[in-house]
Amino acid sequence: MAVYTPVSAADLAEFLAGYDVGEAVSFKGIAEGVENSNFLLETTRSRFILTLYEKRVDEGDLPWFLALMGHLAARGLPVPGPIADRQGQVLQRLNGRPACLIEFLPGVSVTEATPAAARAVGAALGQMHAALSDFTAPRPNALGPASWPPLAARCEGRLGEIDADLPDAVTRGLAACADWPAGLPQSTIHADLFPDNVLMRGADVTGLIDFYFACTDARAYDVAVTHAAWCFSSDGRQFFPERSAALMAGYLGEIALTPAERAALPRLAAGAALRFTLTRAFDWLNTPPDAMVTRKDPMAFARRLGWYLAATPEQMHGR
Repeated sequence: MAVYTPVSAADLAEFLAGYDVGEAVSFKGIAEGVENSNFLLETTRSRFILTLYEKRVDEGDLPWFLALMGHLAARGLPVPGPIADRQGQVLQRLNGRPACLIEFLPGVSVTEATPAAARAVGAALGQMHAALSDFTAPRPNALGPASWPPLAARCEGRLGEIDADLPDAVTRGLAACADWPAGLPQSTIHADLFPDNVLMRGADVTGLIDFYFACTDARAYDVAVTHAAWCFSSDGRQFFPERSAALMAGYLGEIALTPAERAALPRLAAGAALRFTLTRAFDWLNTPPDAMVTRKDPMAFARRLGWYLAATPEQMHGR
């Protein structure tokens, strides 16, 4: 379920009247995603994504996100650029929601990554970091280490309702991440580069999407998030060293990590795993049973957390 706010044919026609994109030929909701209402729009000229931003996205942050996407698209990255209307504006309102028309990119998200796909994603991440060297507008990471203890507390002692092993995993993760690496090179980062946020054709990356967790943080933390997302089975029970080696080789072919970044990778990845364990656990405990949203299993990342707490930098490189 990813259409929370409906858009009628009349609504769409009125909205498109402000653009020079042609007339609508087809228009349908997109099932994927849980944050916003998304529609695939085909006009007499091209294809687009129409996004209505729902309440979980702060409207005040939208100009930053759209500027980031425009910056990357202008530098040739496979990022969907926002489309401006006839007045040069990219952010609109539609049916009471902030809205934006965004370039459509071809490709599909993989369900089971290959080493070739992992290498391509690592390279795309490195290219993105390189292209962001002159994007200096800051945005704090609202889901960084300072947020993890309060988020665990908001689960109100109920983690054991999800799995008997989860409370201990979170306790160990919080203790390990209390000593968080400092002084690492900073960048604007995606912070959520999971397979469902990457579009591919074969082993080629054709789209990097969903930048709505992007922020300013250690670039190696972005590498760690991506590693956690791509180098394990979906349930977190199996680590794939060949994917890990490929992803890191792809990234390092674009940007060299400093010795401090390389040494910090296991701790950063443990933090990434803890962050997704906690947000998934909170959502799991607070999503009504009849909600039309699929809950994501926190244990898939609790298992990754356990692996990273015992990992070495060499293992993260697939060695």
